[in-house]
This record gives sequence, structure tokens and C-alpha cells, in this order.
Amino acid sequence: MLDDIITETNELRRGLGPREVFTQIGFLQTLAKSLQRTRYLRTQPIVQRFIEDLESCDEQILLTRTKAHINHKQDHSIFSLFDASYFPALSLDYLAYRPLEIHTRLATKYQSNTTPITLERMSQGFHSRVVVALFPENHIDHLQEQDDLIFYFIDKFIERHKKITRKLLANVVSDTAFPLLRNASDAQLEKAAVYWVWLHEYHHRQGDMPIPRYLPYKSLKPLAGLEELRVDVSGLLVCLHDGDLPAREAELAYEFILAERLLRYAVEGIPKPNYDAVASQLLFNYLRELGGISTSDNVLHLAPALPGLLAQFLSEIHTREAYIRSEPPVAVQKRLLDFTNAYTDYDETIGDYRHIDFFMEIKNRLAL
Repeated sequence: MLDDIITETNELRRGLGPREVFTQIGFLQTLAKSLQRTRYLRTQPIVQRFIEDLESCDEQILLTRTKAHINHKQDHSIFSLFDASYFPALSLDYLAYRPLEIHTRLATKYQSNTTPITLERMSQGFHSRVVVALFPENHIDHLQEQDDLIFYFIDKFIERHKKITRKLLANVVSDTAFPLLRNASDAQLEKAAVYWVWLHEYHHRQGDMPIPRYLPYKSLKPLAGLEELRVDVSGLLVCLHDGDLPAREAELAYEFILAERLLRYAVEGIPKPNYDAVASQLLFNYLRELGGISTSDNVLHLAPALPGLLAQFLSEIHTREAYIRSEPPVAVQKRLLDFTNAYTDYDETIGDYRHIDFFMEIKNRLAL
């Protein structure tokens, strides 16, 4: 039946019309009727909840029943109408998934609404390469409530790592760097990626300027990148210093997060840098200037000072964000922007950030 469910979803997707109508009440009520006429979709509890939500829409769109079903993980299925500018492939989509195990220490000490999953079957929108996660605000109601789950598609993280990061490790990184990561199996990479996304979401909600409360002040590209570094460097330090985590798992997770953040995003963001690419440029320049990394003959070397400099980097961010206790948010925003621009290369003429030559050369040479 799952094949039939996916087929029906893809057929309905093709007849939706322009995205501009997705939040119009008349369109949603017509969609509800179309779903009621399906043979297979209408039998699924998640689809029934979605239909009920559409039928009850009046002036405001609320997917209360749909999201409650998803949050309770009753049948490991997701179905909804999505509208996110950064995930243009998503519209009306269905996903069947398998949740992944979370280490007890992570789940208890670093509590979050993260749900790492692998994809079992999915409609067309979820096949898009850029759709590696699903956030509550991606639904057409554009809302995120306190208990809403955030899904990360771990198999896509592993796919990107094997396609890009492994090539970087083999060709442009010192042989002594990332020793565990180079030979990690898919199962080991899966655990490392779970560590990453779990700690990532946990740390977004920690500190003096957590997300989503301060999101309006961190939405600029360089500050969105800085926020990604804040939470990922926090995760790196957990992996290094939490002695209650399995040592080898935590060490591999450390190498995985560092390689993805320092290397892959930098290459993937060429030629048009997104906030992740700016973040990689920022971290790379900071560590290189202070001696945490170095390059020679187009090879990257990691120095023993690197872990200590990661802690110092995080302290730089924390020190600036702590001013929120005594200064207005816009003043703190400027402090954070000044710090970011001190280690990045902003081109005033084009109004965007330049790439580091080291990564541009790598991308061209390895045809990434």
C-alpha cells in the first residue's frame, strides 16, 4: 500500500498550481475534498488529521491535529503541505521514516526535540538534495510550538559526507588528521551524525541569545553562520569533554562535526556563499590566524592547539552575546557582526562574501 500512497501523493502534487495559493482558505478546502476522494491516502491517520485541519481553517491556518500526530510519532509517517523558501521542492508530501537511537546520556543531559531519522519511502519533494531536515515552521501554518519535533535526515548527511568530505580528507588534509573518520563505517557515521544534530538543536536553545527568541537579530547571512558555529563548536566541546559519553563514539562525532563544518560547507558554498559557507570561512580564518590549523602545499594540517582555540572561539561569542543583559539587541547584533567581519572577506562592490582561495582551488581541482 505504501507504493500506492506515494503514487497518489505525487499525482496530487502535480495538480496543485502555484505556491502563492497554498495559504488561501478556498484552495485548502478544495484540497481537503481531493484527499477525501483518494483511495489510499484517505485511510492513513496522518492524512485524516490533515484533512480535519484543512476543513476547520477559517481566518487562520492551524495544523494542530497534523502536528500532534507527527509529534507523537504514532506511525512514523509525515504528511502535510509545506511552504519554505529554502526548500522549494517541498509542497504536498508524504514521508515514511525510521527513527534512530539516541544515546541515553545525550537524551537525558542535552534534551531537545530533535528526531534523527532515516528515510524509508517518500514522495517527490523529499528526494531533493537540499532537503536534509524538516522544521515545524516549514508547514503552511509557519508555526513552531514548544513541543514540535525537528526531523533530521541522517542518511542524507552520510551521503553528502561520502560524496564530498571523504574526497577532501583523501586529497587535501594531512594523513594524521581525522584518523577515526577516514575509515568509519556507515553505521559509525550514522551515530556520529546523530550526535551532531542532537547537540546542534540543543545548543540553539541555550545561552544568552537562544533561538528562536533572538532569531530576528541573527537572520543576516553572517550572523546566521555565526549562530551555526556557536552551536556546533558547543557540540564539539561536549564531545571532547563529557566523560560520560562513550569515548570512541564521542571522538568520532568530534571529527565528523569538525570535518563537515570546516571543510564540506566551505567547498559546497562555491560559487554563491550561503550562511554555512560564510561560517566555514569564519572558523577557518580564525583558526588559521591563531595557529589551530595551517596549510602548506595545498594540504591542511591540524595543530595540537586546535581544541583550546575552539573553546576560545566559543568564549568570544559568549562574551559578546552576554551584552544582551545590559544593551539593546541591535547593539549586540553589531558586536557579533563586527566579530564575524573581522575574520571574513566581505566584498563591498558585489555586496557578498568572497571565498577562501584554498577552497576554490580544491573545488576546481577535485571537480566537486
